[in-house]
Amino acid sequence: MNGLAFQDRLAGNHCWGCGPDAKDGLRIRSFWDGDETACEWTPRPEFAAGPTHILYGGTIASVIDCHGIWTAIAQAYRTEEREIGTGRVIWFATASLQVAYRKPTPIDQPLTMRACVTETSGRKAIVSCSLSSGGVETATGELVAVRVPEAWFEKTG
Repeated sequence: MNGLAFQDRLAGNHCWGCGPDAKDGLRIRSFWDGDETACEWTPRPEFAAGPTHILYGGTIASVIDCHGIWTAIAQAYRTEEREIGTGRVIWFATASLQVAYRKPTPIDQPLTMRACVTETSGRKAIVSCSLSSGGVETATGELVAVRVPEAWFEKTG
């Protein structure tokens, strides 16, 4: 997964999980892989769950959330037949997130997420995401993403 990630194509993203402008954030990077999106991310030691060898569940939810939102954004741009960041900004917000923790996720190796939009209706996209560590699925998520007005993304106040 080389090249410009989805997150790098839209200026002004300060999200702690996915924003390139969030200095101490997670900075996940998502890319197209056929009809799915893919993301590889390596946790840092401070994201331990208590036991230092297991990743904290809240961090797992965060990366699934962010990768899912970017999957919805990328799919919307693809549907409109334009590159991410061109023309009017497309942005989604999380309406709901369900995460199933299947197995403990080791903290000492890269994680892989794969996601796809499974349904769209009006402003809503449903995204399914799988998180794996060492080739073993350790968590899954389903995200309901809602497209928000362009003004929502702009700086206010």
